[in-house]
Amino acid sequence: MTTAFNGADAMVRMLQLNGVKHIFGLCGDTSLPFYDAMARLDHGMDHILTRDERSAGYMADAYARVTGKVGVCEGPSGGGATYLLPGLAEANESSVPVLGITSDVSVGARGKFPLTELDQQALYKPLTKWNTTIDRVDQIPHAVRSAFRAMTTGRPGATHICLPYDVQKHTLDPADVWAQPGHDHYPAYRSAPDPAAVAEAADRLVAARCPVLICGGGVLIAGASAALDALATVLNAPVCSSVSGQGSLAGSHPLNAGVVGTNGGVEATRAVVAQADLVMFIGARAGSTTTEHWQMPSRKVTIVHLDVDAMTIGTNYRTDVALVGDALLGLQALHAAVQQRIARRPADAADGASLAATARAAKQAFFAPLAASLERPIKPERVVDTLNRLLPARAIVVADPGTPCPYFTAYFDAPQAGRHFITNRAHGALGFAMSAGFGAAIGQPDSVVVAVMGDGSFGFTCGELETIVRRNVPLKMIVFSNSVFGWIKASQKSGYDERYFSVDFNRTHHARVAEAFGVKAWQVHDPADLEAALKAALMHDGPALVDVISQELQDTAVPVSQWMG
Repeated sequence: MTTAFNGADAMVRMLQLNGVKHIFGLCGDTSLPFYDAMARLDHGMDHILTRDERSAGYMADAYARVTGKVGVCEGPSGGGATYLLPGLAEANESSVPVLGITSDVSVGARGKFPLTELDQQALYKPLTKWNTTIDRVDQIPHAVRSAFRAMTTGRPGATHICLPYDVQKHTLDPADVWAQPGHDHYPAYRSAPDPAAVAEAADRLVAARCPVLICGGGVLIAGASAALDALATVLNAPVCSSVSGQGSLAGSHPLNAGVVGTNGGVEATRAVVAQADLVMFIGARAGSTTTEHWQMPSRKVTIVHLDVDAMTIGTNYRTDVALVGDALLGLQALHAAVQQRIARRPADAADGASLAATARAAKQAFFAPLAASLERPIKPERVVDTLNRLLPARAIVVADPGTPCPYFTAYFDAPQAGRHFITNRAHGALGFAMSAGFGAAIGQPDSVVVAVMGDGSFGFTCGELETIVRRNVPLKMIVFSNSVFGWIKASQKSGYDERYFSVDFNRTHHARVAEAFGVKAWQVHDPADLEAALKAALMHDGPALVDVISQELQDTAVPVSQWMG
């Protein structure tokens, strides 16, 4: 006798048909039918039990960033639905396709004060690209198809489906369960800019004496690094990036001038943008961080902007040429158009390779003595420098937004282009790196993944050490231990006359905590011992953590413009 095909079965099959291989989540009463379907059916998906729904969202986020596929996370009603929200909010603002599925109270119980009832659709609506609440079982297949279409087309983003308990038990016609081919990866349905706009942009790029390209995460999302390389090379134009655009060009590329902006930008890269007579934003929103609060580039330069989302263009700068479309197709079209016109370049055009080389040399001259310092506590620059030397090719670094972010944004050197640096700069929530590092390691198991966090972030997320050990994922973790919420304390130093208030906390022995979970761990006080500890952690065949007793952020030479006098 054939078992009835119910709503929970339909949800599992729809995920399977859309190419899902991993689901991150946490169990709950209202999710029991879904979990039972996962247990009964032969679907080929791996469900990874997490210890916190926030972690499940961050895992799905980084998984999506490194695989080019949709990340899927799930959680139960009530508190589970509220805990899953931060991960989806971050993913949506970072243009990362993540599907969050939350179970809910039965449709028939709505309004009767059942335990864990809340208006999930209203909760998620402003923070996702698309969301819905299921009312009838026959709506499940269409809802999942709509979610995958929304996530993978246009500007990628996060979606949410609320799945009531009773609907999961109702039966439906299996013939309704089908998926649209092509929505199992992103970007789907690429669009190209208007050819007339491409021609005008090419004219302006060729006529400019010193064009500078500023790349955001859209270049990486589109897989457009090779096309960017071709355009920059034919123009001999320096390439800068936002925090999220790091990796648009290989770190060793002669035209790569580095990250610009208030977080990770330095005077040397700022000088490159200051010389521009034309700035082209590519897959970047020209937001406050990248543009030094809209001061760099100046309002006087010509602006060309290529983005898949028309609403980002002209928001912060009067734009001379708008190119609406996918970064890969747009850059390929621009390269062809520029090649036809390149003979018209001004005779006194700037040497982009020289500008980029000067910026890199100036940054290294500042960085090198700090990285070589044997002072205690350990300087963060020494950690970055050591990893730059020890990490193998294709390694991925995941950094929390506090102490690690500006250092790795400015100084981490991935030898190849692509998504080798991940940080949650959309909303900057602490507790991201450990969980996101786990998700990246699941998605790209052949790469060494290093999660770098402050001790504040460690406190948010250390419960996932159990998940890491249970799954035996060889994630490498580094904790900057300085007993402070450093970003806020540094801001209190620079903007509030050093009136430090409620930012300091007691030191934790993070290595011992990790060991209690079964993670191999080291604590390092002496800078001379750092390389040996990091090398041992990288060579260890399982998860490992290095607890680095480091400078407090307000005492460092951190590359954040508001703190650099």
